[in-house]
Amino acid sequence: MRCLLASLLREAGMLLRRRSCSGPLLLLGVAVCLFYQTLMVARNRLRSGLQQPAADVKSRRPTEEVLMEETRRFISTLETLQREAQVRPPPRRHRAVVLTGRLPLSHTEVQLFHRVLQQLDYQVQTSRYAEAGSFLREQHGVGGWSLLLCLSTSESTCLRRISFSHLQLHQTVNLLPELMEAFSDAGGGLCHFYTRSHLTGTELPMMPHSCGLTNQRPRVPQDSVDSHSPALVAMVNIYILVTSVTPLTAFLHDMSVVTTNQERGRAMKLRDFLLQQLGPNTSHDALRQVKRVTGEVLHAAVSTSQKTENHSRCVLCYQLLTFTLQFSGSITPVIVQVDVDLKFSALSEDTFDGQIARDLILEDTLHFLLQTHTHLSSETQRQYGGCRGTNSVCLTQAQFLLLLQFQQQIKTPSSFQLLYPSTSSSSSSSAPLSVSDLQMWISRFYELQRNLSLRTDEAEEPTNQEAALSSSQHGASCVDPHLRQIYTDPPLPLTPPFSPQVKQYRAEVTFDTVTVRIRPEPISAACRVHLDEHGGPRMANYPVGLGNSRISILVTDASEPEPVVMTIYTVHVYRESRPSLPMFGDHVTCSFVQDCGLVVQPGRSCGLQPFIQSQSPRQTCSSGHQPGQWVVPCLSCSDNRTCDWREVAWQPDGCYHPLVDRPLLQDCMTDRKVLFIGDSTNRGMMYFLMERVNSSLEDWGKAHDLLVYRNLNAARTQVSYSYYPQFWLEKNHRPTFRQALLHLIDRSRPLVNSNMTVLVVGGVQWLNMDHLRTVREVLNRESLSDILVVVKSLGMGFHLPVDGIRSLSLKEIQELYRENLDIITTARHHGYEVIDTFSITMGRYKEFLQGRCACHFHEVEKFWSSEDTTSTANRTGPALSSQSAVPDTDQQAWPKASFYHVRGPVNQVYSEILLSRLCPMTRN
Repeated sequence: MRCLLASLLREAGMLLRRRSCSGPLLLLGVAVCLFYQTLMVARNRLRSGLQQPAADVKSRRPTEEVLMEETRRFISTLETLQREAQVRPPPRRHRAVVLTGRLPLSHTEVQLFHRVLQQLDYQVQTSRYAEAGSFLREQHGVGGWSLLLCLSTSESTCLRRISFSHLQLHQTVNLLPELMEAFSDAGGGLCHFYTRSHLTGTELPMMPHSCGLTNQRPRVPQDSVDSHSPALVAMVNIYILVTSVTPLTAFLHDMSVVTTNQERGRAMKLRDFLLQQLGPNTSHDALRQVKRVTGEVLHAAVSTSQKTENHSRCVLCYQLLTFTLQFSGSITPVIVQVDVDLKFSALSEDTFDGQIARDLILEDTLHFLLQTHTHLSSETQRQYGGCRGTNSVCLTQAQFLLLLQFQQQIKTPSSFQLLYPSTSSSSSSSAPLSVSDLQMWISRFYELQRNLSLRTDEAEEPTNQEAALSSSQHGASCVDPHLRQIYTDPPLPLTPPFSPQVKQYRAEVTFDTVTVRIRPEPISAACRVHLDEHGGPRMANYPVGLGNSRISILVTDASEPEPVVMTIYTVHVYRESRPSLPMFGDHVTCSFVQDCGLVVQPGRSCGLQPFIQSQSPRQTCSSGHQPGQWVVPCLSCSDNRTCDWREVAWQPDGCYHPLVDRPLLQDCMTDRKVLFIGDSTNRGMMYFLMERVNSSLEDWGKAHDLLVYRNLNAARTQVSYSYYPQFWLEKNHRPTFRQALLHLIDRSRPLVNSNMTVLVVGGVQWLNMDHLRTVREVLNRESLSDILVVVKSLGMGFHLPVDGIRSLSLKEIQELYRENLDIITTARHHGYEVIDTFSITMGRYKEFLQGRCACHFHEVEKFWSSEDTTSTANRTGPALSSQSAVPDTDQQAWPKASFYHVRGPVNQVYSEILLSRLCPMTRN
């Protein structure tokens, strides 16, 4: 081949000097004409050279240095002529149209097209379907646009509405109707091109029933390997880009999805997989077999289309295909599935792997096609003449355009390698050269150039593979610390749309979205991504509480011994409250105990039910754990969207918990000390009490230690708090419950042995009967057996599958409910008050606020004006409204400026019950 190429190059130089081409050709036509003459001469010399003795041919072989110099000279001349033939950049930007179909604008695929096309200086417009876009209806789809991208759910409308035969040369569509038809399902998975009569009996390396949505997806074959053959048993998805049907031109992306008997599908480079399985020598043969097999099937498909259809085709249109190859103990695969789209169903373990791989291939495709886009001068003639003294070759403007585009793609480094036409094939020595022949010669030029360059590098410095190995051993630096995309499930509509340079984002989700799975992807593989902290995971499930949540994404340099944060991205997620319909007319009162999405008590009804209120007058409740239900006004109890959820209230059975107004609360809290021990859910009740007593919350912190507040109620009330359990410490370093309780008592002294001292103990799910016995023993020992003890029972939480914490199954939550009943019984046996927070939180478990446990029903926020705490009147009568911050009589007493405010309607309900138990109406 080197002898042939050397002759070609020398002949090219002579022809360029003589200018022996005739006809009114542009410079581009001259270049192709010279190229054609040179190839014809070289091919004749090759044919005659094969008849000469091998020694003579060898003696005339040029040195690699001469060959390289002539190659460079020819390529330089060709590229100069190409540059002169191209149009100057148009004054306006290219126009791209993206038909999204059912995909929302926030989908990462839509965002990817926006971002990449704008980087390539395209003006991007979106529409859902071709019928909806006026710019596509005009002139049968021919207008001012140059690129049309029909996403998967809009392909049918594109094929129906776009007249591909009327497209202009500069227009590109990401569909090839010929391939869509050839690989369509002709019945039961039978490929349509198999039904053509001339293919009857033709043996192709594929299963005939490999097209369409087959019921039986391909499976990995069992190990049945011939001892004399290379052992390769796997199912491999490869991704093919077809850029032309006539002539057939196709490229293979380096990414594949591999499934073996040993592991589930994973994305990796095809070359790497074959190298791992077969070694360096056999892997090269296997890759050649992959190209041969897929090339044969593609050629058969388009050949069938060419024989049955004879109309103009879109010149620059393209199609991405997925071929599923089955290796059964041989390096020669069989095609068992063809999809006219990118498919990643084998990547079922991770919801993002397929999406990330798809986006990567789509981005590579856009850069591969559009960065090498060639535009012919408007003066270029549609038909070029022949060349004197040769077999005539007549190249149309479309063929010139294809050749120039092909030359640019072959020489540009990318993730694609040539699949068809194969550089190992050869045409007949007597037939005139075709465009495919010219493509093969162009590809051979650049293949030879790359090979010579690689050999020169081998002699002077380590190979690319050795350099990469050395780099990975020492750790490459994170040079570009940016994200390529932020993947979420469900997709978050980011504002502004994602861009690697933008670091702050906002997103809103509906009430029913309680978790978001997030996986950011860095641009550089040398960078690492961690969520929330230096050692955080790269992917995690986040619970999304009502209101605002924040997700921090840290891009770090992994080459350092300790991760160094290079860039921080932040996503602020706002989750909407439950949809509410204000009541303007007649309505009914509905009630519910539990949500149908989490049935904690299987024997009871779930969801909204008609509320039947007792006719007998209700009394004040005698305990804080009186069973009850939530009540809410609705237009219909069969549709929770018709309810006014601002008016939802807790209604105990047969009684009510009176709201304690502030003067009475301040009076009953005078000279009292209230000790809280428990987790953050207990702390939420404490801060609510402090705000109600003082009418403002001046001090606040997420304390995980011991706190003492002495400035409440004009210094007449003291509140202290001890966090338990300290789960972040090693088990052997955690204080026991007894130790924590004794420490809290000691820090709160002096204490009186009466109900003027109150101990509130409890948390979300750690409390059990042993803790209650410990309380009894400690109080007896400390001579505090007559103080008022209030037990906050268990509560909802840990019910979501969140990474990093233990989540409870439905069965475990049902068991927790039964444990809660036992805790209430034991507490009452000891003479303690109980606030049953489990029953109250059970029906509204989706209304949690910030926190990974999904167990917080309170949040402390900055509060500046009395208007922020203004609440609706208690319109449901004696029932405790979860929206009332304080009784109406206290509204005017609140100051115009406070520091903090405890937000959370569910926490407010059980905290008000606590106040009613501390300050009964009989106390004066």
